[in-house]
Amino acid sequence: MPRPHTKFVCQQCGYESAKWMGRCPDCGEWNSLVETVIPGARGQADSRVTSLARAGRSTPTPLTQIEATGDRRLATGSGELDRVLGGGIVPGSLVLLGGEPGIGKSTLLAAVAGYIALQTGPVLYVSAEESAQQVKMRADRLGITSERLLLLPETEIEAVVETAERLRPALLVVDSIQTVASSNVTSAPGSISQVRESTLRLMQLAKGTQVPVFIIGHVTKEGTVAGPRALEHIVDAVLYLEGERYHSYRLLRGAKNRFGATNEVGVYEMRGEGMVDVENPSALFLAEHDGRSTGSVVTVSMEGTRPLLVEVQALATTTVFGTPRCTTNGLDQSRTLMLLAVLTKRVGLALGNQDVYVNVAGGFSLGEPAVDLGVAAAVASSFREQRVAPDTVLIGEVGLGGEIRTVTRTEARIREAAKLGFRRCVLPKSTRARPHLNDSTSGPGIELAQASTLAEALELALE
Repeated sequence: MPRPHTKFVCQQCGYESAKWMGRCPDCGEWNSLVETVIPGARGQADSRVTSLARAGRSTPTPLTQIEATGDRRLATGSGELDRVLGGGIVPGSLVLLGGEPGIGKSTLLAAVAGYIALQTGPVLYVSAEESAQQVKMRADRLGITSERLLLLPETEIEAVVETAERLRPALLVVDSIQTVASSNVTSAPGSISQVRESTLRLMQLAKGTQVPVFIIGHVTKEGTVAGPRALEHIVDAVLYLEGERYHSYRLLRGAKNRFGATNEVGVYEMRGEGMVDVENPSALFLAEHDGRSTGSVVTVSMEGTRPLLVEVQALATTTVFGTPRCTTNGLDQSRTLMLLAVLTKRVGLALGNQDVYVNVAGGFSLGEPAVDLGVAAAVASSFREQRVAPDTVLIGEVGLGGEIRTVTRTEARIREAAKLGFRRCVLPKSTRARPHLNDSTSGPGIELAQASTLAEALELALE
């Protein structure tokens, strides 16, 4: 058997090096290479070959004889999670749920496990972090009383796989992947080698037995723990639970999904009884929008297949320092600076001596270019002291020449705005507006005000 040796492995991306380096050449992280003992390759290979043979996947099978299982999905009991997954849990899928500690990952999956145990069949919940009493306290708080929810306090991945193969549960939940370890790897739990080996064993289990597996992975802001970024190529779906620590709302964002659309977003509210679905997040984000003050604009952002209406707030004030500054919250600062340059050059706003602050209300983050017009209009509204009408919504991408470019899924955005009571929409002139969007034959009517340049759009939007 080959002798074990050591390598320096990046704890962020898994890059391996024979010597230590201060910065990882693959992902660019500093001080992320940790010395790891790599055992002989023959022991690992024998273990994986044995597992593959036991799963029955070593024999080639004609494609026409393979049964498709993508249409048989398990409902999770959460409409938001079903939306992000593409309609439910696919049998044999491996799903990774990532997020910062304390964001609500265990609470969400505990509720899902309780629902599936009550409606479908036995669920195996592996608690490698918390004791059985702690999980029981959470279950009591969530109102989970099903006897088919089986709890396994175990940290060895071989014992977890053996138990799952024997029970064949309807769902397997591993909480968390950083705390389980394999006896075939000599490194400490949480290292990149242990995390990868454990995830590979769970992937073999899911594909061989058609048992869907959910694994939880922690992500810290410092990036010191081996998190989901090293596992994204192994799993079938990657979900991130995001949210501000001082807000009660959580966003479940899909970063990868082999069985549905990516970049879908689910919205939850963290309450005492658990994670509650928010069925109308647009109304939630606009709950305190009155439109009385300047610098407040409503825009529509597409998150996956869902249009979300959010409020963008801006404040432009004369700087008291020599160099003005731009501060953003929920927006890309570089793109905001570009919009300020376009407002200065193409519209003629003297923003060279202004401190500009831009904020997305509700702690939401916007990334698509379709919100450019709303951000620019919010800054112009605050600078000119002219408000935007409360029943007006703005949609469009702003180019460097000051032109307003069309965006995708315009009709879905307009319908969502009309549904929430908005009566006027400022959008690019190149958008092909259909007649039924201007009347009330298929719902609430909304006036479409089209503009080809940013200056024309501001004249239509500002009172």
